[in-house]
Amino acid sequence: MTEPQFKTVFVFLDTDKYASPFDMLVAIDAFPDSMIFKYENVTGEDAARIVYDTLFPRGPEGAKHTKIFINGSNFDMVNEVVAATQKCMKSAPWGNSIIVDPRGGYSTAAAAVAKTLGASLEKGFGTLEGKNVTVLAGTGPVGQTAARIYAAEKANVTITSRSLAKGQAVADKINAEVGAQRVKVIEVASSEQTGAAIKNAEIVLAAGAGGIQLLSLAELNKYGAKCKIVADINAIKPLGVEGVGVNDDGKEIKAGVYGIGALAIGKLKIKTETEMIKRATAEPQGLFDYAIAYTIAKEAIMKKLAKAAAKQ
Repeated sequence: MTEPQFKTVFVFLDTDKYASPFDMLVAIDAFPDSMIFKYENVTGEDAARIVYDTLFPRGPEGAKHTKIFINGSNFDMVNEVVAATQKCMKSAPWGNSIIVDPRGGYSTAAAAVAKTLGASLEKGFGTLEGKNVTVLAGTGPVGQTAARIYAAEKANVTITSRSLAKGQAVADKINAEVGAQRVKVIEVASSEQTGAAIKNAEIVLAAGAGGIQLLSLAELNKYGAKCKIVADINAIKPLGVEGVGVNDDGKEIKAGVYGIGALAIGKLKIKTETEMIKRATAEPQGLFDYAIAYTIAKEAIMKKLAKAAAKQ
């Protein structure tokens, strides 16, 4: 009897009203013959029913080719779905891989941090350990994930927020996770407060929503005397950092300060997410989240630097 040939299937569980096509397109480009099922407005309770129905019909071998992709813009809701999905995997006789990249926040943050690491090493500033880093809009999906990664790399991190309470909650959570007081918060509602947030920063990452300027060139000139690297994830005008072009990739934007733009970060983000999906598809089980994303992005940067050094 011929063994069944299982097609790769991605089951998207999205906590939002509308599932984003972005990640679905990345998955299809990685596996053109795959199929996608999507569910929207998913709660933790919904996830349990969907995941069990995903695991059993194809049996243990088929389940290896069935991947859960969890998405959404609300981190708390996403985490509820992740927890429910993991609980199902543990209670079922077999499981499968879980990919988590809420609205691209994990892969974008991983790529942004990795790009700043690469620029720091390339320009002779060293690793991220001990660096003073400011993440502007540090409570959003990308911002808080980037702060978490920087803290794990033993950087000293300042996050900004319009709400001190919200920012402190994020900082407290990350500090508890890394086991050290590496993250602090500054409430920002004025140019002077922005200045206070970046005055000691060697690296600044603008992680705000599209079309919102978080740092002007005047503010950078006035307050950013110690700044060496400025990165911006925003590709929609007005850009997050005045003076950093979307295609800048280590370009000197002013004397001694190097810029990394949104499209330069975006190229690595797509490569990172694609590799996340490929690794998850190759493994029968496991959680593929921001930690895996950063490992992938960092590996790509270190490989690029090693290749450049070999040519010299």
